[in-house]
Amino acid sequence: MKELKFMGASLTDLASFPKEAKRAAGFELWQVQVGAMPSDFKSMPTVGAGAYEVRINVGGQWRVIYVAKRADAVYVLHCFHKTTPKTARDDIVLAAKRYKLTEE
Repeated sequence: MKELKFMGASLTDLASFPKEAKRAAGFELWQVQVGAMPSDFKSMPTVGAGAYEVRINVGGQWRVIYVAKRADAVYVLHCFHKTTPKTARDDIVLAAKRYKLTEE
């Protein structure tokens, strides 16, 4: 099972999710750790190659952007509450910035 590595404030942001959304996010990240795919996700090529967004719809829309293509770990890049139909540009830019840090 791959280790989870939280980039920037992603762990703090995930901790601020409501209880049920946190539970769902934890399960989805565990799925990724063991090599499975989350139940509801989409590719995020604008963040970087191999980046995905897990979609959690429990008491609102919550998102976890991660990359799992590295051999050593699953990198959680950004966790946030989605309030618009389209992912905000600021969220994509922040995740992309953290993605680049995983390549160093």
